Amino acid sequence: MKLKIVDLKTDKIHQEILPFEKEGDEYFIGKHIDCGVNLNKSEVSRVHARIKWKNAKFFFNDLGSTNGSKINNQEIDPLKDYPIEQGYTIRIGDFFLLVEDVALDNLKAPNLQDKDPTLQPQQWGGGEIIARCVEIIDETYDVKTFRFVTSPPMVFNYLPGQFVTLKLEIDGKQVMRSYSISSSPSRPHSLDITVKRVPPPMDVPDAPPGLVSNWLHDHLQVGTEVKLSSPMGKFTCFPNPQQKLLFISAGSGITPMMSMSRYLCDTVSDTDIIFIHSARSEQDIIFRQELELMACRHPQFKLAINITRSELRKAWLGYIKRLNESMLQAIAPDFLQRTVYVCGPNPFMQSVKSMLQGLNFPMEQYYEESFGSPKKVKTPSKPKDQAPFSNSNNFNVVTKLQKVDDPEQEVQKRNHVTPELIAEGGGETAIASQPTLLFTSNQYLVVFAKSGNEVETDGKESILDIAEMEGIDILSGCRMGVCGACKLKKLEGEVKYDKTPGFKCNSGEVLACVAKPQGRVVIDA
Repeated sequence: MKLKIVDLKTDKIHQEILPFEKEGDEYFIGKHIDCGVNLNKSEVSRVHARIKWKNAKFFFNDLGSTNGSKINNQEIDPLKDYPIEQGYTIRIGDFFLLVEDVALDNLKAPNLQDKDPTLQPQQWGGGEIIARCVEIIDETYDVKTFRFVTSPPMVFNYLPGQFVTLKLEIDGKQVMRSYSISSSPSRPHSLDITVKRVPPPMDVPDAPPGLVSNWLHDHLQVGTEVKLSSPMGKFTCFPNPQQKLLFISAGSGITPMMSMSRYLCDTVSDTDIIFIHSARSEQDIIFRQELELMACRHPQFKLAINITRSELRKAWLGYIKRLNESMLQAIAPDFLQRTVYVCGPNPFMQSVKSMLQGLNFPMEQYYEESFGSPKKVKTPSKPKDQAPFSNSNNFNVVTKLQKVDDPEQEVQKRNHVTPELIAEGGGETAIASQPTLLFTSNQYLVVFAKSGNEVETDGKESILDIAEMEGIDILSGCRMGVCGACKLKKLEGEVKYDKTPGFKCNSGEVLACVAKPQGRVVIDA
């Protein structure tokens, strides 16, 4: 049995391996130096409890300790055997013990019908929950996996490839960010997210780095509690199992692929999998050891890793350079017969999609996952002393003189601009230099009612992107129109979506992360 032991006061963590070899073996827990699990604190009795193996099951027994013990956050009676298994938690004073792994080997597995129903983990059926971080794993120099459990324990129900949204408070502000789940529902007692530290964009060095990802790296510790929302997303191979799959990922886009691969291997699925991953260098390969182990243990799992930056004095026996047609055909000569899942940075996915289209790949077998657009950098907005206006039609403010040859035709063309707005000057006719309402069908305006900001745009940016460029705080999560965190009231105007969002809004509401203005739009923000 492997125990993960967390000191909740100091956040220190260590593991204990209890090698049970035969029926009747037992290990004592207490602050006495001779105890197999030594917890040296005043609230722990000298010989506090024991874990033993009998009748092909593990049992925990509190030996009449002064301060008692809890299993799955429930008080237990002293001197009574309670069955425990993987995923169960034991609380002794300030110590949190997680039964992380149980290797039964050739011993008889516990009879599920003999379990104590009062100690069974609940099913996570959706909604918001509080989860505690119990382990932090360094995957690479800038990527960490954060492992969560709940107290009392819950079984995490989700589809491999889905994402979960974290709700955090950073610098006094509530923020929400979505991350793909990297663990597998075949291991349901804990949930993992794998997060890459995000530097400022290379082309905009003054832009702020990834707020939430970097906060997780710098501040989240073992024992920290966070709020998690229900798993969401349609990027999963679960509903439509195929005989042949091709996973193509780059960078942190490997996380949903890892969840699906772990699930398929754990369940011994009769699926032929080719897994292609692109990384900048050897040290940037996430999950490398586990992927190589899966390829060794599962004959139907084929792994191919390519790096895009070769390093001097380092031998790399895999593929070098970016994924291209010849590389794809060498790795997966039967790719036309496979169902393809692609995830990674947007330029990478666009490149892969274009390549497959050029090779006449049947695109009905193509699925991709986007992590949403990156946060936009604030750009200068129009001068604050510009006169405000209000109009429910598609109008734009024009402040420069615009000479015209025929005022009457211009008036008609400009959607019935009144004669009072026409001024004479210098023998030529011009539109007045004061703010003038002129119809322009190719211009768009977003009005943020609460802040009073009015922003001109080309209609290609989402309302969330526009707000972030203006420094207006809007709560957001997935940035893909799925989680609904960015839902806002639309007071006037119309918006469009490039594709139908996964989250359904009520009438009069918009999803700011994917909604684009059509003409003039007034948003309650």
